[in-house]
Amino acid sequence: MPRPAVLFLCTGNACRSQMAEGWARALHGDRLNVASAGTAPGRLDPRAVAAMAEAGVDIAGQRSKGLDAFAGRRFDLVITVCDHARERCPVLPGARHLHAGFPDPPALAAGASSEEEALEHYRAVRDAIRAFVAGLPDHLDTGESR
Repeated sequence: MPRPAVLFLCTGNACRSQMAEGWARALHGDRLNVASAGTAPGRLDPRAVAAMAEAGVDIAGQRSKGLDAFAGRRFDLVITVCDHARERCPVLPGARHLHAGFPDPPALAAGASSEEEALEHYRAVRDAIRAFVAGLPDHLDTGESR
């Protein structure tokens, strides 16, 4: 039986969706086929890479990409991780949609007085995403969507 395909979607595919993809691979790589994309992709956020590395998950090799990178690919579940992406998420045939919004680490860190203080925001969001992703198989098993 093929593994369920899950797509994490945010605006820039630079931080939150990349963290979610990294956690999903680390926690459920044997059960899920995961990817991430952005509605307006930018570039991978170095602070997101650093925060994930602190938790033992290497996302340095991931890259930001748009939905066009997955043209023709079928997903069982599309998870938007920011409100902007939720509003602009196209309907992907055959996919259930789930919204799990998380705060934007770069916006939270904008007023930080030090790199350490900035990283604290990334860590908090990283840990919230991990908690959500840890329960992801339950969403697939129950068919829950929002």
